[in-house]
Amino acid sequence: MRRAFAVSFVESYVNAWNRRDPNGVVEHLHENGRYIDAATQQQLTHTTLETELVEYFQGAVYHFEVLGAVLHNAETIAFQYQASPMEQPDKGIVWRGAEFITLQGSTAQEISDYYQALTPDEVIKSTLAVRRYAKSGLHTEAMKALLKHLEQLMTTDKLYLDPDLSLPRLAERLGTSVNHLSQAINAGLEMTFFDYVNQYRINEAMEILSSGSQRYPAILDVALSVGFNSTSTFYTAFKKINGHSPAKFRRAQSHSQ
Repeated sequence: MRRAFAVSFVESYVNAWNRRDPNGVVEHLHENGRYIDAATQQQLTHTTLETELVEYFQGAVYHFEVLGAVLHNAETIAFQYQASPMEQPDKGIVWRGAEFITLQGSTAQEISDYYQALTPDEVIKSTLAVRRYAKSGLHTEAMKALLKHLEQLMTTDKLYLDPDLSLPRLAERLGTSVNHLSQAINAGLEMTFFDYVNQYRINEAMEILSSGSQRYPAILDVALSVGFNSTSTFYTAFKKINGHSPAKFRRAQSHSQ
């Protein structure tokens, strides 16, 4: 790989982040590629990464800059970056990270992002987070009503079973804006959109695994039946919520029956 290509790729990629352009960021990822958020242990596909970025870019404005040289070899690129708040930089949170990119042709087959994750308390207490939600116009009573409607749809219609469910699609179904739905879940429930949906999916999976039914003999079958696209994402979400792997949970349930 020529150094000029590696530098140009990183510049284009970082510029898309600074433009707050979900499509521009995702264009750098192969359609079958994956984005790995190492801090939260999330693996995002081409589609789910764009959905996540739509929500992320509605938050506080950060400027990303590359630190030091862009490193590369035949098929990989690595660089360090710093993210600095554009609004009230003296009160914002600055963090650094590093990304490792494996290429497939001219796009990334895999992007691994390593950074220091912010705790929920830090995010909630952040002046920038408070400003974001203050501007949205969604008041307490309206938020409660939206969350109630959301819960009804999730429990009655089981929207979480749709593997392509995204924040924009869910907002359209609720007849609200993406920003208001994002605020309701983030501030009202103190969780991300993906964590919210995954809790329903994992609860459904636990019911299947507890039932002893032979309808879903493989863990992959269970994962797909509740809305996940891969076993790796399913395992990560299951262990985060349950504390055990799906297989271990199934064995424990079969022994107790």
